[in-house]
This record gives sequence, C-alpha cells and structure tokens, in this order.
Amino acid sequence: MKMVTHFVNGTTWSGESARTAKIYNPATGKSIGEVALASKADVDKVVDIAFEAFQAWSMTPPAKRVQIMFNFRDLLRSNIDELAELLSSEHGKTIPDAKGEIDRGIEVIEFACGIPHLLKGEYSQQVANGVDTYSVRQPLGVIAGITPFNFPAMVPLWMYPVSLACGNSFILKPSERDPSVVMRIAELLDEAGLPKGVFSVVNGDKEAVDALLDNPKVDAASFVGSTSIGHYIYARGTNNGKRIQALCGAKNHLVIMPDADIGQVADALMGSAYGSAGERCMAISVAVPVGKDTADKLINALKSRVEALKIAPYTDASSDMGPVITQESLDRINGFIAEGIEKGASLVVDGRDLKVDGHEGGYFIGGCLFDNVTTDMSIYKDEIFGPVLSVVRANSYEEAVAMINSHEYGNGTAIFTRDGDTARDFTTRIKVGMVGVNVPIPVPVAYHSFGGWKRSLFGDHHIHGMEGVRFNTHLKTVTERWPSGIKEGAVFNFHSGSDTHSD
Repeated sequence: MKMVTHFVNGTTWSGESARTAKIYNPATGKSIGEVALASKADVDKVVDIAFEAFQAWSMTPPAKRVQIMFNFRDLLRSNIDELAELLSSEHGKTIPDAKGEIDRGIEVIEFACGIPHLLKGEYSQQVANGVDTYSVRQPLGVIAGITPFNFPAMVPLWMYPVSLACGNSFILKPSERDPSVVMRIAELLDEAGLPKGVFSVVNGDKEAVDALLDNPKVDAASFVGSTSIGHYIYARGTNNGKRIQALCGAKNHLVIMPDADIGQVADALMGSAYGSAGERCMAISVAVPVGKDTADKLINALKSRVEALKIAPYTDASSDMGPVITQESLDRINGFIAEGIEKGASLVVDGRDLKVDGHEGGYFIGGCLFDNVTTDMSIYKDEIFGPVLSVVRANSYEEAVAMINSHEYGNGTAIFTRDGDTARDFTTRIKVGMVGVNVPIPVPVAYHSFGGWKRSLFGDHHIHGMEGVRFNTHLKTVTERWPSGIKEGAVFNFHSGSDTHSD
C-alpha cells in the first residue's frame, strides 16, 4: 500500500506526527493506502519555512514568476494522462471528468501568467502643487488553501497559481480522502522551477486546519467546502485577524420556461445534475419547470435518460458516472432519498441498491429523479451532494424567481428560454452570484471570478480572476512630492487652484 506524506522544500516529508488516515478506492470500498495527518508542530514548522521563503519570492520580478507558471502549465499538459488516472483512482470520477477538471485548473494558470499586467496600479500626477499619487498591489505573505475532495486538482489550482504569481508563498491543506494527485502536481511545480519552500502541501484533518488558522505568520486562508465548515473557518480566521475567502454550499436551480426546447434542457440537465455523481457545488440539483405542460414534458424527457445512465468504475471507458466518495456519503444520500419519499415527493427513477459486477463493495448509486418536490422538503432545502435531481413545479415565472431568491444559498442558477426579455429580467433580479442563460452550469472562465452570494460565500472576495488578484494582494497608495523647483514657503494641499490655504 502507498503512503502519502507531505511536500515541503521541494520534496516529500514525513513530519513528526504518527497519526494517519486510510485512503479508499470508492469503486471497491477497499483501502489502497494511508495519508499522514499533520500535527500542530508539523504545520508550524512548514509555516516557518513558507514565511522565510516569502521574503525572496515576494521580491522576485513578476516576469520571472510568470516564466515558472508557463513551465508549470506545460508540465501539467504533458502529464495529464498520469494525473487523471491518479485522481480517478482515489475520487472515482470518470477519466474524461478528471481531465476536464485539470483543464479548468490550467486555465487559471494561464490567467496567472498575465500577472505583470494585472498588478499594475494607477497614477495621478499633480494632485496638488508638486504632489503625485500612485497605487501598487503587493503580496500579503503566507497564504493557506483548504480544499475539498470533489475537485482535488482543480480547486487547488483555482487558488495557488494566482497567489504565487502575486508573490505570496502558499501552503495547501487538501482533502485527506484523495491527496495523491495534489502531491504529484506539487512535484511538477517544483520541476517547473519554483524556489524551495514557496509552495508546500500539508496533509491533515481539523488539527492541521486549526493550526493554519491560528498561526500568526499565516496572513490569509482560502477555503472551498460545506457551509458549516466554511462558517467555522471564516469565524476562526477573521477572529485571528486573517483575510478569509470561504466558498461554501449550494442549491442550484434551473428554470425552464414554456418556450424552451425540452430536449435541449433534458440533455443539459443530464450533465449538470448527474456529472461527477452530483458531487460538485455547481451541480444543478433543482429543476423548476414553469407550468404543468412544461413539467410533464420535462419528466417524460428525463426519465428514460436517467434510467439509461451507465454507472461503472472509471476503468470502464463507457461509464457515465462513477461511485460517490465514501460509504458515509452514500448513506447520507440514501437518507435524503428516503426522507423525500416519506414527505410525499414522487421518486420517478430510483437509483438506490445498485450493484456493479465485480465491485459489490463500491459506493455506487444510480441517478435518482424526484417529481412533485415542495420547498419545505429537505431534498429541496439541503445540499445532497449526490446524483439526485428534484423537480419543483412552478405555476409562474414570478413564483420561480421568488423561490430562488428566498433560498439560503445563492451560488449558481440558470434559465432556459427563447425570450430575451425574460432572460434579461432573470439575470437582473435574481439574487445569485453566478447566472446562466441557456447554459446549465454557469461556471465563469478563469479571467472572470467564481463565487456565490448569501450563505454560499463568507468573505468579500470571489476566487480567481481579478477578485483572486485582489484577495492575494494589499493595495498600497503612495502620495509623494520632491522639493526640486518648488518655491520657498509654498503650502501643499489638495485644494484646487491656490497655495494660500492648507488642509
């Protein structure tokens, strides 16, 4: 069995803690290795290394940092087959899903390669007599990233390329459930030429997270995961004076207007609701058809498609969907389904009790489709994080909008319609951070920023894009004058015209 440790100073490091956790193959339910769980002392040692490395890295010209990012991008591309295999073996998602995840991470690296331009400030000459003002963006220091199991490559890549390009050092605490792909990518980043100590991987659990949040040398932390943990990280981190960016839970709705192409909508929902076994914060888990005819047509179009999903391990190239991550996740999903039935929802397609030949111990569940879901049910209110789509019938467009705006989460939403007036009204009025029109998963490209509203985000900054640059830098404004050529006795102030009065 393999043993996954930590990555510090350009190499693997075991740390001093003797605690470990098992790594499982979700397709078999069997342990395939162990991962080290860092102690507070381990974390503090790595923070000291990152703090020291920051001093020289922050003074490295941005153009030189960018050359390392270009090298890193090329190494990820040339090793994508190996990385996807490693990712899928621990997460369970299909190889195409794994490669797509890595590709989305590479997009952020390419955005970070433009950092010399993105760090440019503003300049105002002669704001007063002989006085000029300019602004610059400077790195924060040591940044921590705490990332989830569902995108073990992509979500970290949404964080640290921008942070490193801005001149920070970075410590990544990935999910202990699927840590191997992170470790391999760290080796590639070292191969790309990143100085030792600037980037570290510390594997661990809550003890490692708390140590990062409490260490005074850590200036900021970025998190992606559940709302309960995100709120905890935000509260503890900000209480310790850190800048926190916590992207949290979601319950994403897709509104289907009567004029929408139902076949197109059904195809879109198959990918957005059931892709990656529904284990993603941008999954569409609620379909909201407007009107009875629209709802009936949608259910008819979806039923056969959901039933036809092929559920199999990632090693089967024809698989549409793999297992969920753990037995605990599977039990939780089954619990939601049972509760939905008990509360009166109609389970049109039941994917429970699925057995895959040769993988009877795997954490498999088929696609599930509910109809006649109401907004008081847990399958509507809570994030299930599994392949379960709920259809909530709306009598009108206004009812659909009110439903979305009253939900506690505001991560992503979409509308399918042929009517431009309706689409414009929806994008204007909806209280959600990311909105799609005839697009099922409105994830922004890397040079725009990703993030939700309401209880889907704690903190002021979205991730990657220009919001990522702002999160990873301090804004400094300098006002200066030089005495050469200035008349003796002149008074310097910010009032226009005269030198005869001061502020």
